Amino acid sequence: MITVALAGKPNAGKSTFYTAATMADVDVANYPFTTIDANRGVTHARTECPCLGREERCGNENCRDGKRYVPIELLDVAGLVPGAHEGKGLGNQFLDELTNADVVLNVVDASGATNAEGEPVEVGAHDPLGDVDFVEEEMDLWLAGIVDRNWESVERKSRSPDFDLEESVSDLLTGFGATERDVTAVLRGLEYPDDPKAWTADDREALARAIRRRTKPIVVVANKVDAAPEGALDRIREGTEKPVVPATADGELALRRAAEADVVDYDPGDDGFEIVGEVSDGQRKGLDAIRGVVDDRGGTGVQTALNAAVYDLLDRITVYPVQDASKWTDGTGNVLPDAFLLPSRATPSDLAYAVHTDIGEGYLHAVDARSSRRIGEGHELSEGDVVKIVSTAGP
Repeated sequence: MITVALAGKPNAGKSTFYTAATMADVDVANYPFTTIDANRGVTHARTECPCLGREERCGNENCRDGKRYVPIELLDVAGLVPGAHEGKGLGNQFLDELTNADVVLNVVDASGATNAEGEPVEVGAHDPLGDVDFVEEEMDLWLAGIVDRNWESVERKSRSPDFDLEESVSDLLTGFGATERDVTAVLRGLEYPDDPKAWTADDREALARAIRRRTKPIVVVANKVDAAPEGALDRIREGTEKPVVPATADGELALRRAAEADVVDYDPGDDGFEIVGEVSDGQRKGLDAIRGVVDDRGGTGVQTALNAAVYDLLDRITVYPVQDASKWTDGTGNVLPDAFLLPSRATPSDLAYAVHTDIGEGYLHAVDARSSRRIGEGHELSEGDVVKIVSTAGP
């Protein structure tokens, strides 16, 4: 399962974002380090379900009238403070938790109402643009420290006649989630001495920064946009090359709770909502305020940020394996029971391995359920494909 991590300084709204996205109970408070132990939960990427092309919706619990929600893991850890890579605050604990993340959402207080340490200040008193590069810098320097402290192992291996730099660096970075393919791609873009013993601290830091960019890409979530001063969002967007998603995690949480109480008709990621239950004047006023942001931004931004991380930065596609190619069902008659997030350009064989290693090892061929035609092993799958895998390991 893909893991999305929430990063940022304390009090930027990470825990509210996490609660809104997972509907799990966590501590949310207006002071630094509300989160001490990491929270792990399940949220979803949203896409169109293939059942929209059929006469009836599929009825899957993760499909809401053609809106398909694909499970992903969401990780919320302790907030960062300046010097986190040196262990300040809960920095080491935070950064250690990031090692298994596939992509990072840097939650920034766009209202400028919290300083660099996460302490409350007047709205607009702090420049949120500084928080955008702050998380990336702490992650880079933390990884650079790990590379620096363990580089001696690479130097030792270099004495061997069959030494392979890419393999040795991959071994060093395995715990960070970097594969040998990642290391090979990064090294091709760097200039460095042939002899590892001649590498300088700057060489090792350049390696760490490049590995982090490749293995832990970042989406900036401009949270609390409903309270941001005029021009704050534009300043953030103009000051970074990273994708920026304006959001109100508070607004999303309010809508999710109102939907659970049958007060509003709303699904995560919708660009609007309808009040369907009885509300007090105060509740209506609050919902109207949220409506203003939703109408202006095309949603609360929470689902948009998750989708940007999964479908844009990680470049994933959603593919649906079935056993019956005509009915799009599994062995017990469930329509479109499973959805897999695969890298773009994935093949039917990749899907087979994603379903189960045995299915992949016994792969014979695949059938495109839309056309009922056999597709080749090298065929590149696309978003929304429905595929029957034929394998010696079973249906």
